[in-house]
Amino acid sequence: MAGAAQIPLYSAAKVAQEAAVRQADNGMCYATFGEVRLAGDELERIVQVVPAVIAVALRHRAYYFVPLAIGEDDETVVAPDYSVDLGDRAICHRNVRFGGSECIFISTRLMQDRFALAFEFLINVGHHFVDAIGVPQTFADLVWSQATADVRGETSQDAWENRRRALDRSRGSAIDEKARSAYFEAAFADALAIYMLALTLDFDYVDLRERDYPLLAPAALAERLRHMAELFPPNAGYEFEIRYRRRG
Repeated sequence: MAGAAQIPLYSAAKVAQEAAVRQADNGMCYATFGEVRLAGDELERIVQVVPAVIAVALRHRAYYFVPLAIGEDDETVVAPDYSVDLGDRAICHRNVRFGGSECIFISTRLMQDRFALAFEFLINVGHHFVDAIGVPQTFADLVWSQATADVRGETSQDAWENRRRALDRSRGSAIDEKARSAYFEAAFADALAIYMLALTLDFDYVDLRERDYPLLAPAALAERLRHMAELFPPNAGYEFEIRYRRRG
């Protein structure tokens, strides 16, 4: 493994200029740079899972899979290989805007496996779609009906905290509209990412647990994911399926 002193750091602008950007069949733009330690066909399957209608909304974004993305004050630099010292300085992703385009640099070497890498990419896609298009009203209606029915748990810490603030009974009968809007956005980005992750690979729902909040009840999550499948049908070669029990 190369030592930190031996690994040069490149500006995000230089990487964006030199890395060859490819366009997947669904229209998503992506590139690799350096020792990402990921087979091309595996990465292509992760990128290609994004439904084409979503990819259209992200046409001004490109996703760069790099070993390590590091924030240096207001600048983003990229390491073409991994070292422990550089890994300690890196973060999961950095967004950099060049003119009218946004480049998202994802640190592949901070991810433990394909599951973690796919989810990091897809949760970014989910949030970027919300930024570009917003939350469909039908989804907002669905999750709010679940929240007001006191369905257990949520899909992320952000969704959990915003839902709690929106329904804070100490404020009387008034709804915190800002928190409710933030809740819709977080829950939608989560559900979209989980839906696309389920199309990409087989995983256990409990693998999504993070920090200290209860996971959304499985039946409620299934209802959200089925709605996602109606809004954004899978691309050719991908299949949506929910299993409540593992097949023996």
